[in-house]
Amino acid sequence: IKDNGHLFTSLSVSATTLCSACNKSITAKEALSCPTCNVTIHNRCRDTLANCAKMKQKQQRLALVRNTATLHNVALRSKNPILKERPSSAIYPSETLRQSFLGSRKGRSTLSLSKSVSTNNIAGSLNDDSPVGLRRILSHSTDSLNFRNRAMSMESLNDEGEMYYASMLEELEKDGKDFEADSWSLAVDSSYLQSQRKDVIKRQDVIYELIQTELNHVRTLRIMEGVFRRGMLEEVLMEMGVVHAIFPCLDQLLSIHSNFLSQLLQRRNNSLAPSSTRNFTIQKLGDILVEQFSGQNAEEMRKCYVEFCSRHLKAVKLYKELLARDKRFQQFIRRVSRGSLLRRHGVQECILLVTQRITKYPVLIKRILDNTKGNEEESKSLADSLTLIRELLCSVDQQVQELERAQRLQEIQSRLDPRAETKVKGGGVFGGGELLRRRLIHEGALLWKTAQGSRLKDVHVLLMTDILVFMQEKDQKYVFPCLDKPAVLCLQNLIVRDIANQERGMFLISHSTPPEMYELHAASKQDRNTWMKLIQRTVSNCPSREDFPLIETEDKALLRRLRGLYQTGNPTLISICCQTPFALLSFLSFLFRFILSLADIQQKDREVLELLQERVTLFSDLAEATGGQNVNVPTNSRNIFRADTPYAPPAEKLLNDAIVEGRQRSVQHYREYLVIKDINTAFLFVSKFSGQNE
Repeated sequence: IKDNGHLFTSLSVSATTLCSACNKSITAKEALSCPTCNVTIHNRCRDTLANCAKMKQKQQRLALVRNTATLHNVALRSKNPILKERPSSAIYPSETLRQSFLGSRKGRSTLSLSKSVSTNNIAGSLNDDSPVGLRRILSHSTDSLNFRNRAMSMESLNDEGEMYYASMLEELEKDGKDFEADSWSLAVDSSYLQSQRKDVIKRQDVIYELIQTELNHVRTLRIMEGVFRRGMLEEVLMEMGVVHAIFPCLDQLLSIHSNFLSQLLQRRNNSLAPSSTRNFTIQKLGDILVEQFSGQNAEEMRKCYVEFCSRHLKAVKLYKELLARDKRFQQFIRRVSRGSLLRRHGVQECILLVTQRITKYPVLIKRILDNTKGNEEESKSLADSLTLIRELLCSVDQQVQELERAQRLQEIQSRLDPRAETKVKGGGVFGGGELLRRRLIHEGALLWKTAQGSRLKDVHVLLMTDILVFMQEKDQKYVFPCLDKPAVLCLQNLIVRDIANQERGMFLISHSTPPEMYELHAASKQDRNTWMKLIQRTVSNCPSREDFPLIETEDKALLRRLRGLYQTGNPTLISICCQTPFALLSFLSFLFRFILSLADIQQKDREVLELLQERVTLFSDLAEATGGQNVNVPTNSRNIFRADTPYAPPAEKLLNDAIVEGRQRSVQHYREYLVIKDINTAFLFVSKFSGQNE
């Protein structure tokens, strides 16, 4: 069977084989397998499978051979094989840099005559007296004529977008002219190189690579800022929020790495040999690295890379969606991507390069440290900087994973059927709202072997703070499976064991009464080992039910928030809250809401007072401008109450005194004051409400 380039054959599979297209078990007797790319799928998933990768590569090789033969025949039939060189553009001070951006003109295909526009067909024959602008317009390609009414500027296809990069070329060339060579050994004079020791040459080569890659990284950030972001804002007229979602923290990253690069270049200039502009040997670099990866600089890098890396997938997804539906954006990307540099560094490639940059520093610093000999101070600084960058990288990676898991948990909860709920051991109903209370640690597809006919069920498993949650997909929604065992398994004292003679299976034995055993199968042995390791680690860190209940009611949630609110306050108050009977929960809930509302009211009062004072000042200025006389605002003028009644002045004074008192007290102390003052009232209220005389 041929489909999408695959050569499918029918075969029989075991019950634990997973479909490569939908990642579900193949329970049918027969399945389809492609021996070319080694995939096994359901018969119904044949249309959803992507094209065969190996067959596509084979077709591309055949097409390349045919194109090469065709070009050879065309060259033999050519009457004038000599290509006429186009004069160098005055825009580019350096031909080498121009070729690095746009590629060699010899390597670029010339504009085909079939795609060009005949000026005779449009406006008849033109002579030397014809307007220059008209001749320029008529020399454009058909694509340029189709988009000539757009707001964005359009160059000729023969120029290939050179005008767009002209403002950046000179600056980028100035920064990178000293690092065009592939290594330090090729950048310095041969006589200077021969005078250096072997270990010095290796050290300088790695330092040169560090500076060169940092220069390329800053160049990538400048392209993102000066080409893509500026064009999306000024030419495509996108909203700032959309552009920021694609390029988060771009200004901060550019500032951080530009400062770091300037320090490296300054150290290079200070290390030049006498009367030389090429030969240099950097003896000390550790101090710059320690400063860059510690203190405030490290904190700024951590924040920026955490935000940028955590939004990587969403930024790429948003870019693809905009590119698919916005024709103006398509034309902009097509135009700026004509050059060879941006053909290799598109938006997706630039985003990926930025996310990977921080992972390159430990490797380079380690190589510099290995080649540093005879300088203990420098070796210590490099070792400290290596430790700092590894800690920074570990912190960034951990926080990015936490953010991605939190986002993934929200996506799963949004796909959960609103009516989905399941009963748990000990009573109670587990709903979708309980998921967001917890932290997602791991997720994936497993096969659950049930007692009902010993069949394997496809389940999506969530490993969370204190539980394992089993879900199934139905009509593009997640639901809790209705099987012989609960869909929520508590991790407290859970026992994890592998299954003998089954390298992909494992047993989970609960601590409930009576104990229950779950038999699960993974897609591979490595996947099973990963699940077992993570489950065992989570079981060892599982919180107690007193600190983290399995199901939390609304009253318990409010009490937990109240305890957390006062955990840094008065210990007596904390003990009162912790020892409060359950009958007080309703009143404490009301009191908690009242305290938060009171703080909001005080903030609004301050805002209203400031606005009224500003209003009086404006009226004073208006009277002075119209009447020509100065109007003095009395200091004791009433700003809140304007009614002419005997009760207004006392109320004005009382309210102003209350506002002043609220400013002097912190919100935390004021909340403590209210709770301690009204705690007796709370007990009286509950005793009257419940009919008790305690």
